[in-house]
Amino acid sequence: MLVYGHYGHPVIVFPTTMGRYFESKDFKLIESAAHLVKDGKVKLICVDSVDKHSWYNKSIHPADRIRNHNVYDQFICDEIINAMRHDYGIDKVAVAGASFGAFHAANFAFRHPDMVSHLFCMSGSYDVRPFMDGYYGDEVYFNNPVDYLPGNNHPELWNLKITLGFGEWDICKDPTLRLSHILNEKGISHWLDEYRWAEHDWPLWRQMFPKYLSLL
Repeated sequence: MLVYGHYGHPVIVFPTTMGRYFESKDFKLIESAAHLVKDGKVKLICVDSVDKHSWYNKSIHPADRIRNHNVYDQFICDEIINAMRHDYGIDKVAVAGASFGAFHAANFAFRHPDMVSHLFCMSGSYDVRPFMDGYYGDEVYFNNPVDYLPGNNHPELWNLKITLGFGEWDICKDPTLRLSHILNEKGISHWLDEYRWAEHDWPLWRQMFPKYLSLL
């Protein structure tokens, strides 16, 4: 992983589809928020992904894809967030991501709301059933926000500060609106932020990212 900043609210940044830990640097997402890092407002932790071994690994059974993701989820909990909570003396961190990284951020936050203060989703989709080739079980259900969130009543969900950003011409506009509807049905407050004349791509996310981080 790559870490930017020496002080400020910790933010775990998940990469997009099969992205690596250096993706946010290469696509200048980190540069867009450089002033917040420099001013000690945020500390950005860009983690790697195992998407090619989990969700996108068509060479193994869907149940094994889910198991690989669950190992990754446990790694993020134990090796990164719990370590930071201990070292910094804090209870919660923020999580963020664009595109499939937004799914990762949302899924993590909704599964572990006791660990997350803020959720920043940029152009995400929150239904993983298309990755499962028709397979469905408890492992899928509990990693599919649109399925488990309606029945998830962890009290810390209502303390999450949630931002859902999307573009007017975004391929993930409808999935974002669907998640917003679920949150509204549960009475969970959130900010639904639409950018006019914007598409699903890095220029949009570079506008969103510093704007959302400034909320910390």
